[in-house]
Amino acid sequence: MSNILENLLSNKELKDRIIFTFVMFVIFRLGVHIPVPGVDASVIESLFSAGNLFGFLDLFAGGALSKFSIFAMSITPYINASIIMQLLTAVVPTFEEWRKDGQEGYKKIQKVTRYGTVFLGFIQAFGMAYGLRINNALVDNSWFYVLFICIVLTAGTCLLMWIGEQITEKGIGNGISLIIFAGIVARFPDAVNTIIEYLKVGTISPFQCLLFLVIALVMIAVVIEVNEGQRRIPIQYAKRVIGRKMYGGHNSFLPLKVNQAGVIPIIFASSILMMPVTLAQFIHVGWIQSVANFFSWGTWANTICYAFLIVVFTYFYTAITVNVQDLADNMKKYGGFIPGIRPGKPTMTYVDKVLTRITLSGAIFLAVIAILPNFIGNLTGIQGVYFGGTALLIIVGVALDTMRQAQSLMVNRHYQGFIK
Repeated sequence: MSNILENLLSNKELKDRIIFTFVMFVIFRLGVHIPVPGVDASVIESLFSAGNLFGFLDLFAGGALSKFSIFAMSITPYINASIIMQLLTAVVPTFEEWRKDGQEGYKKIQKVTRYGTVFLGFIQAFGMAYGLRINNALVDNSWFYVLFICIVLTAGTCLLMWIGEQITEKGIGNGISLIIFAGIVARFPDAVNTIIEYLKVGTISPFQCLLFLVIALVMIAVVIEVNEGQRRIPIQYAKRVIGRKMYGGHNSFLPLKVNQAGVIPIIFASSILMMPVTLAQFIHVGWIQSVANFFSWGTWANTICYAFLIVVFTYFYTAITVNVQDLADNMKKYGGFIPGIRPGKPTMTYVDKVLTRITLSGAIFLAVIAILPNFIGNLTGIQGVYFGGTALLIIVGVALDTMRQAQSLMVNRHYQGFIK
């Protein structure tokens, strides 16, 4: 441990990046506690309940939505815009050409994503402001004040988007992911205080608390193992003579991740199933209330549909993000082939078959991780403490990616020192 700290402190670039990231986190957390003026906080709190869409969004916002601060929408519009751009890239030829253009194409996609963030953010802000208006939660119900709230919330999201990009460029790790990571981790002290209060009151026993801790550690270990899991398909490259030089003739592999879709399927499935519960808070109609009760969080119908939708979205998102035909074409273009498999269409069929099998394992894993909190609460008796698959996957994934980037910076420093 002392060697790690010594290497960290001696690496000025890494130290400066960590300090810059920490400063950006402080700005983010300060913004969470700056409320939008003229909003009745008691009405906001009444909209939050277990299993509705507001509670789910508040998790990503780090508590900013329940406080209705300037960062109430968090970075959600940017995530939605990025997902939409990923889906459009697979169907719009222009976007697909941009993706293949390298860094210049990436800049064009990022520019469109930013404009999409502002557009989606304003729409989401208008929906939130209009909902507060019809619930008489504003000091001024004029449309001018609704527009003012929309501008404030949209500006808050744009500021977070800028902070995330600055962290990516000048800090360490992916800035957007780290903002979500910081928001989730910021809720941990509240969860610990809840467990301590349960122990003081006698609601749970020390054994139940220990059991909860053991289950949490096992879940983290399993998530890390699956998140890092890969199926490596061996690839051989034929020797090619270009001019006076010989290229190729080496062995490599094609890494296919078990959890290729990440946390996106859980977000999609959660958003769809939480929609009836959220609408029931605004629309007091008998059949809507019945549907909301039927699909409320923790019921057998909600659990079964949740798991099924996660599996479906895992296959859908993997098919969108992994272009098997491009993989096979690029492999053939550079003289690569899988031993025993002919290049071209047979290679595409083989890779697609392997990807389908490991995606099934990843989909089942995501479904189990997502519905496991229901059983953990019943087993340990600890209710009201969110320890779901979405938060766990984000925390583990972001932490591992950030550690890899820090490790690469330290390795680069040692290599430079060795060369000098």
